[in-house]
Amino acid sequence: MPDLCGINHLTVSTSDLDRLVTYYEELLGARLAFERAATSTDPRIAVVDVGGDDHLMIVETATAPHTDLDPLGRAGWGLRVGTYAQLREVRERVLGAGWPAGEIETLPTQWTLTVRDPDGRPVDVRAHRPRTAPSPTGGRAAGS
Repeated sequence: MPDLCGINHLTVSTSDLDRLVTYYEELLGARLAFERAATSTDPRIAVVDVGGDDHLMIVETATAPHTDLDPLGRAGWGLRVGTYAQLREVRERVLGAGWPAGEIETLPTQWTLTVRDPDGRPVDVRAHRPRTAPSPTGGRAAGS
């Protein structure tokens, strides 16, 4: 059985593909990987590179997307940045552009921020907290 390497892509819908691609590129740092025009049988799509080998596929539809939180009151999916400073920078960029962004929360292994994209869809943006090595006695090192 081969080992999984991660998530290849996540697909979301929007009624305004250009607006959503611009949001992910300009505010969250994604890069457009490719775009396909609508055909008589398939909708218009764009795929944005969100880091590593991970992609967000955006499908243009006539209906509004689902914007509810998951059963835990979170976005249900998220993107990752490298550091807490980068997470703060994302928050300031999103707020500066007039879009909603929550406060940065500290979780046991990461910091998290929930933003809402132009369709109102919640997106968690997270940065992993530095891990501390276990102490020689098997417990966590000081400062854990």
